[in-house]
Amino acid sequence: MSDLFIRKATGLVRSWSVFDAFVYALFSINLVTLGFYSFSQMYYFQGGIIPALIIAALFIIFEVVVYSSLIAVMPRSGGDYVWQSRIFGSGVGFVLAITGWWFILWLWVPLYADMLRHIVITPILALVGLKDIAIWFGQSSIGLFVTSLITLSIVTFYIILGMKSYAKIQKICFYGGMLGLAIVVFMLLTGSPETFKAGLDSNLNSLYGIQGSVYDNIVKEGTDAGAALPLTGGSFGLIMLTLPYLVFFNLWPNWGATLYGEVRGATDFKRNFAGMAWALGVTTVLAIVVLFSISKSIGWDFYVQANGAYWNYAWGYTDVAPSMPFWPYPALLAVFMSSSRILQIIVILLMSMWWFGWSGTVFLSSTRVIFAAAFDRLLPEKVAEVDERTHTPIYALLMMVIPSIVISYLFAFDIFSFRSLTLDSTLVIAVTYLGTTLGAIVLPFKKPELYNASPIAKFKVFGFPLISLAGIIFGGFLTFLLVEWLFDPWLNGTPLYGISLQNTPSLIFMGFMYGTAFLLYFGFKAYRKSKGIDIDKINQEIPID
Repeated sequence: MSDLFIRKATGLVRSWSVFDAFVYALFSINLVTLGFYSFSQMYYFQGGIIPALIIAALFIIFEVVVYSSLIAVMPRSGGDYVWQSRIFGSGVGFVLAITGWWFILWLWVPLYADMLRHIVITPILALVGLKDIAIWFGQSSIGLFVTSLITLSIVTFYIILGMKSYAKIQKICFYGGMLGLAIVVFMLLTGSPETFKAGLDSNLNSLYGIQGSVYDNIVKEGTDAGAALPLTGGSFGLIMLTLPYLVFFNLWPNWGATLYGEVRGATDFKRNFAGMAWALGVTTVLAIVVLFSISKSIGWDFYVQANGAYWNYAWGYTDVAPSMPFWPYPALLAVFMSSSRILQIIVILLMSMWWFGWSGTVFLSSTRVIFAAAFDRLLPEKVAEVDERTHTPIYALLMMVIPSIVISYLFAFDIFSFRSLTLDSTLVIAVTYLGTTLGAIVLPFKKPELYNASPIAKFKVFGFPLISLAGIIFGGFLTFLLVEWLFDPWLNGTPLYGISLQNTPSLIFMGFMYGTAFLLYFGFKAYRKSKGIDIDKINQEIPID
């Protein structure tokens, strides 16, 4: 076996505790970044967001069962790639995992950057009196591209530090972010619509020089944009239609699965499950609390209308700028009910920790998949090298960073309609998850020796393996999502997701990614064969961390 892999062991170390993995999972389904960002873009949906949150969590808990089980069977760095390649063979594992964990994460960079400018840069600049720079960052294409470069710099620094140091950063951000969110919820619950209206007018005047009351203007702009998202109402069918957009936010409690070769105690199914399930449960409950709190003082209808007004202009459906010249960030709207500028700045800084604690997730998991493929000799050996001090695969990181600059430029300036591809960032990863889920279903039957020797063999439902049952349920949910995305049932003449088979740039982009993955796989397989190395034999073995 030592002659098959590049070296006897990966060189990675188990530097994380299960609590570290829980914090990572909590940040991966990040209420303040992904959550607020997704909710705001869903303004035109007609199914209640709170019942949608609950239904989505019920399905995603089976994802947690699937991934907790596979981690317990094979706790190896690389996650989806390792499991798929060992169950189905290297071709399936490489193409699905490389596309879903490497190529598509380039698209996530400008999305992370968009959230950085909306929840950190723009509000802080405005609060300290730099309104023109705040508007430049928040509204211009070049501002988004510059923010993407800032994002790449921060993330690269995090990952070069290594997992142990990043875990410390995560914990600081976790506690600081939770404190900030508690203050925001308190302000929302103790405020009133009257206090909010007065605070909105006062702050728009002092920060942006906008005279008079704009509340009614925002209501009209949002109504004209089609703002409709209810808090709790809507038929079951309409609620189900919200799920394919909502999961852009909460499909990721398993985001750290590719890192479990570096987590202590990863063979314990119950601990793995608890970490991810708690992250999902806590985030879902927090989301419900925050949304009800918004309804209490800001007013749910106004919040949805403000989002409609903002995105209707940002997406180019109107050339008339909204009356409120910034993204309707709930934390910023909440602190407007305070007259203390110092308190406002402190709260926004605390809330910014949700972004800083989360930002490393854009590349950290991906570098381990690239590393695992290189360790199996399906990428250049150099990519599998690990820094001796930080145990970080530096060259795998570079393979994320450099292409992301190009994709960020295309997205920021909307070249080839790249901004319309936003939900491709979820679709492609969902395809990877479906491959892993199918592997989980057949694992007990295709790899009985591996399954029976694992700690999950005892978990059965009426004699049927729990991992297979959970896989069938979650696989069904993923299939539903994929059908909705690709065929996109229009509602009142409006495409709901924008990435259907009718979106030509989307098809070209995904086709390019999967085609490149196929070429890489067959190219490296042929090259290794010419050197006397059988890739198929490598995939019969499990690497030693």
